[in-house]
Amino acid sequence: MAGAFAALFLSAAPARADLRMCNQTGSKVGIALGYRDTQGWVTEGWWDVAPKGCETLLRGALAARFYYVFAVDYTRGGEWNGRSLMCTRDAEFTIRGVEDCLARGYDRNGFYEVDTGEQKSWTIQLTDPNQPPGTGP
Repeated sequence: MAGAFAALFLSAAPARADLRMCNQTGSKVGIALGYRDTQGWVTEGWWDVAPKGCETLLRGALAARFYYVFAVDYTRGGEWNGRSLMCTRDAEFTIRGVEDCLARGYDRNGFYEVDTGEQKSWTIQLTDPNQPPGTGP
């Protein structure tokens, strides 16, 4: 059921300098995050986000403009995905590099690009198609 859910609604968060994910759906979701740091590409997961809940994915001022998200709906099935292929695995993970995922024993999933506009703080609003986009906390 890839891509069955609507979109990620993005907004700058005025409070703390963090990257946050708010789940505006009625489902429990799992979040994987991809980004580039000083050593190259890294993917991390899983953050479990309760229905109508929020989680901090990265603490502190954001160091990059683009972040990448892959989310799984644990309640209804389906996922939020995109075109940027990165490595994941079923259990908790931190994976360096995005090349040769399958050969290295990982899964490969498409991540959705999040453009933070070089803000130091950002909140991603995860919504489903039956909800109007939120404005963020």
